[in-house]
Amino acid sequence: MMPLDEMYRDIILDHYRSPRGKKPIDAANVTAEGHNPSCGDDIKLEVEIKDNVLKDVHVDCKGCAISVASGSMLAETVKGKTFEEVSETAKVIRRMLKGEIDQPPDNIGDLGALAGVRQFPVRIKCALLAWVTLIEGLEKYAAEGREGRIVVSTEKDDEQ
Repeated sequence: MMPLDEMYRDIILDHYRSPRGKKPIDAANVTAEGHNPSCGDDIKLEVEIKDNVLKDVHVDCKGCAISVASGSMLAETVKGKTFEEVSETAKVIRRMLKGEIDQPPDNIGDLGALAGVRQFPVRIKCALLAWVTLIEGLEKYAAEGREGRIVVSTEKDDEQ
């Protein structure tokens, strides 16, 4: 049987080499851009929302393997979910990466592979970039009730 850390590494490499969510979407309601100045990662997310459900998502991430893999996992995970479900998943990811959860919950699938990132504190911002960018974009969309573009940076301490 393959050791867990090796399996997780393989999952991250698979998402890095073959990122999901690359197909552009035509009916995006939200465009959010994120930047991680400590690593140089850049991400652009486009989301189509209908009836509080993320119908489709496009992820264009330029950066390290962790950032690209996390964005790919996000694309695979959030499609078809409500804003509330996505927000809850993002909170679990953040808590997992900060070490507030000892083991990845069973219900997060491949996202559990990101747990290994917490061994490298400087890479946590890389893994969180896609999630922070998406949640802030969705929160702005919900608060303003209109389509919009938001730029997010992981430089802020409260976004780690």
